[in-house]
Amino acid sequence: MNDYLLSILLGIIEGLTEFLPVSSTAHLRIAEALFQIDLGNGFWKMYSIVIQLGAILALTAFFWRRILNFLHTFPRGERGDRTLFTHPLSLVMIAFVVTAIPAFLLTKLIGKNLENLHVMAWALLIGGIVMWLVDSLFVRPSVHHMEETNLPTAIWIGAVQVLSAVFPGTSRSMCTIAAGQVAGMSREAALEFSFFLSIPTMFVATGYDLLKTLKPHPGTEAIAPLAMTPHLWIVLGLGFLTSFVVALVVVAWFLHWVRRHGFTPFAIYRIVLGLGLLAALASGMLGR
Repeated sequence: MNDYLLSILLGIIEGLTEFLPVSSTAHLRIAEALFQIDLGNGFWKMYSIVIQLGAILALTAFFWRRILNFLHTFPRGERGDRTLFTHPLSLVMIAFVVTAIPAFLLTKLIGKNLENLHVMAWALLIGGIVMWLVDSLFVRPSVHHMEETNLPTAIWIGAVQVLSAVFPGTSRSMCTIAAGQVAGMSREAALEFSFFLSIPTMFVATGYDLLKTLKPHPGTEAIAPLAMTPHLWIVLGLGFLTSFVVALVVVAWFLHWVRRHGFTPFAIYRIVLGLGLLAALASGMLGR
């Protein structure tokens, strides 16, 4: 396939799946296997990181007014009933730290599973079943707005998010949304908290991945120095821009969808995709 078309396609996949509870990592890995992209190629390693950055910048652009309002009202909150440890910004950062520490300590384990399609297939399947059960059983929320989130809930969501780092295919979004619903948050409140938590999580994760790839530890391969030609810059730019635009549209649509519907269709999709991936792997269609 033409590099430009491939870049646009991968950008669309990233933008579509990054914030939906279906695992962008699994979808990109499947696409890479289908199109036989060399995962050891330095450019494509960097490309996968850059398009993730495009998606997270889209989220920041979408919520910029809310972010500025949170900064303006910190730490007392809009109604003056919040503290340094209960303001929405603080809770998001606390949840991030709860995720970041064990994720950092489990770096080697995470690295082993990062490109494993079998792990992703089972994570898609099991995660879909869990999401379906949670969305069906936890239907009487006590927290209807993200601003009402408390400290124990933030810690709980951060802890559950670790699963998405250890088992690629689980989906960071699925983990945080389901954890929020179990803790008594409404679908919309859980989704909004998931969105805001993804900003520091993804910025740090993509930055760390890029640094680790450019300046790796002894025994690992670097992508630098990488000879970037005008052709490669265009491919990279197309992927970044496509991911940004598609993610922007998806975030707006997803918020509207959640206000009217549940997460069950996404759970069913995960189950079908997981079973299909297991079947493809068993038949040898996608290799390992």
